[in-house]
Amino acid sequence: MKSGRLIAVVGPSGVGKDSVMEGLAAADPTLHLVRRTITRAPELGGEDYDAVSVAEFEDMAARGHFAVHWGAHDLQYGIPASIQTVLTRGHDYLANFSRSALRAGDATFAHFCVLNISARPETLATRLAARGRESQVQIAKRLAQASKPLPDGLKVMTISNDGMLEETVAKALSLLQPVRV
Repeated sequence: MKSGRLIAVVGPSGVGKDSVMEGLAAADPTLHLVRRTITRAPELGGEDYDAVSVAEFEDMAARGHFAVHWGAHDLQYGIPASIQTVLTRGHDYLANFSRSALRAGDATFAHFCVLNISARPETLATRLAARGRESQVQIAKRLAQASKPLPDGLKVMTISNDGMLEETVAKALSLLQPVRV
């Protein structure tokens, strides 16, 4: 059996990565979501994640709990090492990733690809303000990072999420499914 893919879903803050990932998993039961560990308070919502303190995160990282981990926007994020075992069973997993961690992901996972989601700056600003998790200063920092380029040499599929979520999910499925075996 062929090993499953780790599909790193990237894009600027507010682009709708979590909504697109949930839509993909709902539309295609062969796609699964990776539950990340984050040093974010549990009540702040967004994706389904394991909330830990910075000290807990650092201890987990030191003990090899993460296949890949990174820091961004004053938070720490980790992809559990256990995902490697699940991938050997042939399942495809979607993981909300940081653009800065893509090289590490590509080096870590045998079948790694990137779903890059984009949106216009005004769309991002509106969504970031609406979710209410960041201050205006934090929103400005996130928007300043929005056009950060992806590393060269990766297998990347890009879609826009400026329109209806259902359209974005349909486009993403059409990009992901031709690769499937």
